[in-house]
Amino acid sequence: MAEMGSKGVTAGKIASNVQKKLTRAQEKVLQKLGKADETKDEQFEQCVQNFNKQLNEGTRLQKDLRTYLASVKAMHEASRKLNECLQEVYEPDWPGRDEANKIAENNDLLWMDYHQKLVDQALLTMDTYLGQFPDIKSRIAKRGRKLVDYDSARHHYESLQVAKKKDEVKIAKAEEELIKAQKVFEEMNVDLQEELPSLWNSRVGFYVNTFQSIAGLEENFHKEMSKLNQNLHDVLVSLEKQHGSNTFMVKAQPRKKTKLFSRLRRKKNSDNASAKGNKSPSPPPDSSPAATPEIRVNHDPEPASAATPGAALPKSPSQPAEASEVAGGTQPAAGAQEPGESAASEAASNSLPAVVVETFSAAVNGTVEGGDGTVRLDLPPGFMFKVQAQHDYTATDTDELQLKAGDVVLVIPFQNPEEQDEGWLMGVKESDWNQHKDLEKCRGVFPENFTERVQ
Repeated sequence: MAEMGSKGVTAGKIASNVQKKLTRAQEKVLQKLGKADETKDEQFEQCVQNFNKQLNEGTRLQKDLRTYLASVKAMHEASRKLNECLQEVYEPDWPGRDEANKIAENNDLLWMDYHQKLVDQALLTMDTYLGQFPDIKSRIAKRGRKLVDYDSARHHYESLQVAKKKDEVKIAKAEEELIKAQKVFEEMNVDLQEELPSLWNSRVGFYVNTFQSIAGLEENFHKEMSKLNQNLHDVLVSLEKQHGSNTFMVKAQPRKKTKLFSRLRRKKNSDNASAKGNKSPSPPPDSSPAATPEIRVNHDPEPASAATPGAALPKSPSQPAEASEVAGGTQPAAGAQEPGESAASEAASNSLPAVVVETFSAAVNGTVEGGDGTVRLDLPPGFMFKVQAQHDYTATDTDELQLKAGDVVLVIPFQNPEEQDEGWLMGVKESDWNQHKDLEKCRGVFPENFTERVQ
């Protein structure tokens, strides 16, 4: 009998809940269609909006705080591995080994303490703060359902009162249900009306305490970490003083040892031998050094007579006799162009980048400009920029430049870009260029990482 009674109670409760849901659904439909009025409380609705905003902000803060803690943990792990690496490379006979190991241990403890305090003073407080929102959220939802029940009971009671055939029993029962629904709704409504504004105002103090805790913990952590870093710095300075004679050598990138100039010289010699056997010389191949004629420009002011078309430029007394010659021939008059020059210009345009061709053309015409806008006539053809040697470099092949720290090198393009190795540049030392003005004798390759660009 007890079981049957229990089942009956359960079945009755289920039926009651189903009936309530149907009644609420019907009431909401009527309210949306405008056939039934809805009780409104604008002040409470504003409190609900504030509640939802506060919940979203708190959830985001919790998520970002967990991300921050994960980052602290990752930094702890990275710092620990870095210190382990230092301990492994720190040889036993080096001074300060014990101090370095002790610093590494304190570093690890400091990271662990910082992470744990962040969890205790920030994350757990954050979790407690957000823990009150689910209950209030469910109460707000329940208050909304009770408001629908109250409106439904009110409408039912009013409809019975205006009916043509009044049933006093039904009216009395409807009035009783209305009073009951109103009482339940008002009790929940009053409690929430008091709690929601209080919860909204509490956010200020919570944010202040949370971020003050995080800022204070981070400040102390960095102070203690700074002391450890200073101690480690002192240990390494002491190690450096006792082993200061062992300097770190900068090494150049390995080359493929193409012996560029050796091949070019052999090719040039074979071209010259062919030219001697044939009285009518043909233009040199595009890939040969002669395809890019060496242009020498007179530094002396041009006399008035040299402005006349067809007049030859006078030679400077300080230059060698061949300074005004192009690839072993006499410089042609202005406006004239030798066949070799035409082939050289075409080859330069085809094998070099546009900016190099433009610079090369400007150098040929004597119109290379410096950074201040002045015309510079003392640079090698195709000059791109200057670098300064930061370390000494000992040449290991005949086509390499011998550098001393402080040497300035004028960088020029490779005649054949395919000959350039990664990490190597072509150039001529500025001092050699100013003295000889001869690319064939002075130019060479050098490692780029031994130099620094200055212009």
